[in-house]
Amino acid sequence: MPPLIDDLSAFLQKYRDSAYLLLRRYRELHKDFLLQSDLHDTFEQFCSEGDVSAFRGSPLEGLINAAQVSVVRSSSLLLAVRWSVARWGFMQIDMDQLEVREISVRQFLQGMERVIDPESADGFTLDLDLKPFERGFPRLREARSIGHGAEYLNRYLSNRLFREIETGGRKLLEFLRLHRAGEQTLLVNQGIDSLERLIDSLRSAEEFLGKQPAERPWSEVAGEMARRGFEPGWGGAVGRARDTMNLLSDLLEAPSPDNVARFLGRIPMIFNIVIMSPHGYFGQADVLGKPDTGGQVVYILDQVRALERAMIESNRKQGIDVTPNILVVTRLIPEAEGTTCNIPLEPIIGTQHARILRVPFRSESGEIVPHWISRFLVWPYLERFAVEVEREIRAELGDRPDFIVGNYSDGNLVASILSQRMGVTQCNIAHALEKTKYLFSDLYWKDHEGEHNFACQYTADLIAMNAADFIIASTYQEIAGTPDSIGQYESYQAFSLPGLYRVLYGIDVYDPKFNIVSPGADANVFFPYGETQRRPNELQNLVAEMVHGDSLERARGVLADKSKPLLFAMSRIDHIKNPSGLLEWYANCPALRERANFLFVGGMLQPDEASDPEQVEQVRRMHELIDEHGLDGQVRWLEMQADKHLVGELYRYVADTRGVFVQPALFEAFGLTVIEAMVSGLPTFATCYGGPAEIIVDGVSGFHIDPNHGDAAAEKMLDFLARCDAEAGCWERLSQGGIERVNERYTWTLYADRMLKLSRIYGFWKFISNIEREESARYLEMFYFLMYRRMADKIAEQEAERERAGV
Repeated sequence: MPPLIDDLSAFLQKYRDSAYLLLRRYRELHKDFLLQSDLHDTFEQFCSEGDVSAFRGSPLEGLINAAQVSVVRSSSLLLAVRWSVARWGFMQIDMDQLEVREISVRQFLQGMERVIDPESADGFTLDLDLKPFERGFPRLREARSIGHGAEYLNRYLSNRLFREIETGGRKLLEFLRLHRAGEQTLLVNQGIDSLERLIDSLRSAEEFLGKQPAERPWSEVAGEMARRGFEPGWGGAVGRARDTMNLLSDLLEAPSPDNVARFLGRIPMIFNIVIMSPHGYFGQADVLGKPDTGGQVVYILDQVRALERAMIESNRKQGIDVTPNILVVTRLIPEAEGTTCNIPLEPIIGTQHARILRVPFRSESGEIVPHWISRFLVWPYLERFAVEVEREIRAELGDRPDFIVGNYSDGNLVASILSQRMGVTQCNIAHALEKTKYLFSDLYWKDHEGEHNFACQYTADLIAMNAADFIIASTYQEIAGTPDSIGQYESYQAFSLPGLYRVLYGIDVYDPKFNIVSPGADANVFFPYGETQRRPNELQNLVAEMVHGDSLERARGVLADKSKPLLFAMSRIDHIKNPSGLLEWYANCPALRERANFLFVGGMLQPDEASDPEQVEQVRRMHELIDEHGLDGQVRWLEMQADKHLVGELYRYVADTRGVFVQPALFEAFGLTVIEAMVSGLPTFATCYGGPAEIIVDGVSGFHIDPNHGDAAAEKMLDFLARCDAEAGCWERLSQGGIERVNERYTWTLYADRMLKLSRIYGFWKFISNIEREESARYLEMFYFLMYRRMADKIAEQEAERERAGV
């Protein structure tokens, strides 16, 4: 663990007086916990005030720079030190004796617990430690490999599987013989009953196909191929079938990770997909902006359309005449508030065979729950929901699905339950993990009970993360952060819920289950402003009236100078999205107000329409800022249910004004609006915390802004607009840079192809090498029944009590 304990101890002893004064400075901050910024800023200030040049480049400075958080005790500092990405150590420095020693993760967590709940820290507490179950399981070594789990797994397991061709080949043949589409046998029939027969048949088939025209349909050679033991699925035409068989021959003769990936990419094994998304209002219209309803709905609907197109194309290429089915499973809400969320089965627009299946929540007595329930309160309903969903899925598909995708914490937990019950490959997508949004929300979990119930949610996250066959993240940062900041998933490696349990080893981001697959923007809706022939006149006129019209129906503010470019922001109105923060930056920068107007599109305009205290506070604060600074002639605030075609034209309309898009969130897991704006040709300023930091190349395809330094962010926007006035082509270069960046990296076609390949790869290795990790599954099952279920029941009791009290 660098720096070595001996080096650090020797340095502290050599510079005892100065080191003591620095440590005393930390104690005098009178904080129980010091964050990375506290440790670093205090160190810098201390060094600037005295002659301590020896501290520069010292082991002590290395420790301070790597420390993420410290517990301040009366006579010592406990430090959690992140030496590199997801590589942690824990240390204690005695302030009086200036002695340093390494401590365990348990000792560090106990130190944090003593600040919050001394009795629980010194008593018996459940330690959750999944590390013993991972012995012998492959792990990535390099931080740069995080998020590329499938590639690593192919390298590792293909070498082991085919170390003995005889054994590996037989397992591969067993896998090939599994595949069916309804009553139709695929790939190989009973005529190939041994590895030797498979090899001989491949040679014979390749020789026969080599004499046929490449474009000849499989149907014309199907009889001859069946006599050799081969059924449909190798290719729709002779050339494709021959290539697929060549890949298999190469795999059996000289296996390599590339051969494995390319061959599995062609195997017809995914025909029925279930996508779980229980919370919020899941619908295709009139839902965005409602509680718990936003980007995840857009993401899933675009995902479904892309997956269906990819499945149809894959089946066509492989010569399979099978109808793909995709079910988006969500909650049925009888009191649907004008949406379609009370319809049990609804076709998805823009698809041929995908639909939304809605299943209600039921109370303990079995009655259907009629109203919307916050995502923070759904936990007592999910187990029964999963059981009913399984029954509905089997009825709708006539069988179990081939693949299950969970979304967000609740959907991932339901997907885990279904995957275990049905024996199906499972993928998780977090979208956002609440744990990193709220500082020390784990330590102070009791303060969040009743409103957020984070303890139950984090427990569900741990279960689902470890149960999943693979996990999809939109960015590297979502998994493992940056060299200087912790990733969302990394934050689950070790933490404590004082008085409940502590996690010594919860999730390891070096696990090969993690993969980066970034979503895209719907190319039919979000396209560059310059493609004028694709822009409907009626939409352009409607948007122009919305933005620059005088009507105040569902709007506030009328723009006095319509010639100014627009600063455009669009988001839910909540604390994390930070719309009031952006408005405050604008209000406090007269030069920016003089140069540009501000346009905000949100889900509501009045505080009494908000559904939770955070929203109420944000709405009130925005009205206060407009009143205080007299912004009604410079700000246009629109309330609208976001129709995405209208939103697409909004981006392009703002681009017509040579304006910019601003995404000021305190944290953003990915940032769909960022890529939508960029591909529309709108220069984009977005938070440096989370996905936008990877999406945008600063100064090339947009700009990074720090939401904690609003004055600097406003100056950055002002500087760009000023340069655009003074420098020909400045605005256009950023516009084109954003378009190119999205087209290269963030499209739904790339996403769907990658997603289907991963489902095949993990399904293959799950069958071939038994990587189901049954021991950890039993441990998680016990954790579910003894911890999660008890917590979910407590939430149900609390809500029942609140209802009886009329709250």
